[in-house]
Amino acid sequence: MATDIIVPTLGESVSDATIARWIKKAGDTVAADEPVVELETDKVTLEVPSPVAGKLSELVVAEGDTVEVGAVLARVEAGKGARAAADKAEPAKAEQAKAPEAKAEAIPADKVPTASKADAHPLSPAVRRLVEENNLNPASIVGTGVDGRLTKADVLAAMKAPTAPTAPAQVASQTPRQTPREIDAAREERVPMSKLRRVIAGRLKEAQNNAAMLTTFNEVDMTELMALRASYRTEFENTHQVRLGFMGMFVQASVMALREFPAVNAEIDGNDIIYKNYYNIGVAVGTPQGLVVPVIKGAEAMNLAEVERTIGDFGMRARDGKIAPDDMAGGTFTISNGGVYGSLMSTPILNPPQSGILGMHKIEKRAVVVDDAIVIRPMMYLALSYDHRIIDGREAVSFLARVKDLVEDPRRLLIGV
Repeated sequence: MATDIIVPTLGESVSDATIARWIKKAGDTVAADEPVVELETDKVTLEVPSPVAGKLSELVVAEGDTVEVGAVLARVEAGKGARAAADKAEPAKAEQAKAPEAKAEAIPADKVPTASKADAHPLSPAVRRLVEENNLNPASIVGTGVDGRLTKADVLAAMKAPTAPTAPAQVASQTPRQTPREIDAAREERVPMSKLRRVIAGRLKEAQNNAAMLTTFNEVDMTELMALRASYRTEFENTHQVRLGFMGMFVQASVMALREFPAVNAEIDGNDIIYKNYYNIGVAVGTPQGLVVPVIKGAEAMNLAEVERTIGDFGMRARDGKIAPDDMAGGTFTISNGGVYGSLMSTPILNPPQSGILGMHKIEKRAVVVDDAIVIRPMMYLALSYDHRIIDGREAVSFLARVKDLVEDPRRLLIGV
C-alpha cells in the first residue's frame, strides 16, 4: 500500500515552498522519519521525512518545482521489503569494497552511466539543462568546480572540443572567433537565486524603501563585562551546562532599555502605532543558505542561563538547517553580531515590521581617555538602526546610551537600575 509524503505546514504566513533537492531517489529504501526531500521556503530550509519505512516508489515533483502546503511530494510502498532490500545490499557493498580498482577498470570511462556523476554531485539547473538539450553524457566531462562538480564552463568547453583529430589548418578555419564577452561567459556559472535569498533581498530592499531608516552609533567599554565573564565562566557553565557568552548580556540589557523606550519595541501599522508590552528578541544567525533570525520569545521572563541556552540551541539548529518557521515568527526587536565575522562597524538594516535593530561589532583594544589618563581598553562599537517615522533621534540616542551603561556596569542588570 502506497503512503503519500506531503508538504507539511510551513509556518506563519508561508503557503508554498520550492523543492531544493531530493535526498533520496525513486527506488531507494527509507526508514520511518528518515529525511527524503529538502524544501526551501521564504524563511527557512527544512527536511521532510518519510512517515513510514518502505521503498520510495515515486517522486511526484522535481527539483526546482514550487509546491503548496498539503501537496503530494512522493509515495512510499510500506512493508518489510525495505529491511530486506537493505540487508541484501550489505553483501554487495562488501564485495565492491574488496576490489574497487578492478571494478573501475572493468567499465571504460566513456561507458559510465550518466547517473553516476549526477548522484555524486547533483547538477545545477543551468548545467542540467545544457546537458539535456545537447544530449551529452556528464560522466564523460571533467568537472572543475568545487569537489569536481560540473560547471557551465566545463560543459561549454566540452561542446567546443573536437571529437576527432583535425588538421591545424582545418581547426583554424572551422572554429569561430570568440568575442571577449563570449570568452568570459564560458567561464561563468549562472545559478538561479534560491527562494530564501530572493526573499532576503526583497525584505531588505523593502526596509530601505518603506522606512525612514537612520543609524546612530556609540561605543562601549567591555572591561567589566569581560572581567565578570572570566571570573564566573567556569562556574556558570558547570552549574547551568551552557556556554556563557556576551549575547545573553546584550539581550538582557536590550530588554531593560526597551522597557524605558517603548517606541523602539513598537511597529507602524497603517496610521497606527502598535506598542508591544512583550519582548521577543530576534538573534541574527548566518547560515550557508543565508541569514535567519530565530526569536527568543518572552525574553523578559528569562534569566541569563535560559537566554544563553536558547541562543545555543538556535545556533546548533541553524548550522544543521533545523530552524523551523515558527522559530522566526513574532520578533519585536533584533540583535545582529557582525563582530563574530570581524566587522568593526556597520549599519544594520531593519527587519520589517520591526522599528529597531542593534548591531554588535568586534571587540578591539584601543587607546581611550579615562579620568584624564590615556589607557588601553577593549572597546566595541554599537550601532542602532531605527525607523525615524516612529522613533525620534532623542529616543534612539538615549536607548543606545542606556544599553552602553548597562553593559559597562553589568551589576545594574542584577539590581535593575
